[in-house]
Amino acid sequence: MTDMQIPAILPKTALLLVDIQNDYFPGGKNELQGSLEAGLQAARLLELFRRTRQTIIQIQHLSNRPGAKAFLPNTSGVQFHPSVQPLGRETIIQKHFPNSFRETGLREQSYNNQVSRLLIVGMMTHMCVDATVRAACDYGFDCIIAADACATKDLSFQGQVIPAGHVHAAFLAALQGMYAKVLSVEEALSISGG
Repeated sequence: MTDMQIPAILPKTALLLVDIQNDYFPGGKNELQGSLEAGLQAARLLELFRRTRQTIIQIQHLSNRPGAKAFLPNTSGVQFHPSVQPLGRETIIQKHFPNSFRETGLREQSYNNQVSRLLIVGMMTHMCVDATVRAACDYGFDCIIAADACATKDLSFQGQVIPAGHVHAAFLAALQGMYAKVLSVEEALSISGG
C-alpha cells in the first residue's frame, strides 16, 4: 500500500482595488505621485481576474468629514478612474474611513465568497492600503500587495519633507513579512494564473 499525497487546497483569492478614484490622479483634488502608472498596473491584474472569472472587489472612498475637499459624493473626483472602471458584476463597497473593513460589508462579503487571500492594490500606500492590509491580516486573510500597483505622496514630519518614493518603500517594508507578501505586478500575475 502506497501513501497517497493529498493535493493542497488552493486559497480562493480576491483582487481588492482600494480607492482607485479620479481625485488621486492628475487634475484631481489629492493627486498622488505615480498614480497613472499604478492605475495601469492595477488594470493588468483586473484584466486577468476578469478573464479568469476570479473575485473582484472595488473599494470606493466617500468623504463624510466636515470640511473635506476631496472624494465628495456626487463629484467626478469620487468616481472610479477609467483604468479600473468596474463592470456590472463586480462588487463595489463604499467606505468612509481608511480601513476598508471599518463599518462596511467587506469582511462578510469575503467570507461569504469563501475568500481567504486578498491581492491588494490601490491608493494611498501609507494610508488606506496600510490600514486595510493590517485589518485584513487581523481578520485572518492571507495578504499580497502588488507594490507597483499602489501609489502615495510626499509627507512632512517636523518640517522635513519625506519623498513619496521613501514613504511608499517604508510602508511596504513595514508590511512585508508579518502582514503581507509584497510582490511586483509581474510576480502577482504569475501566481494568479496570468
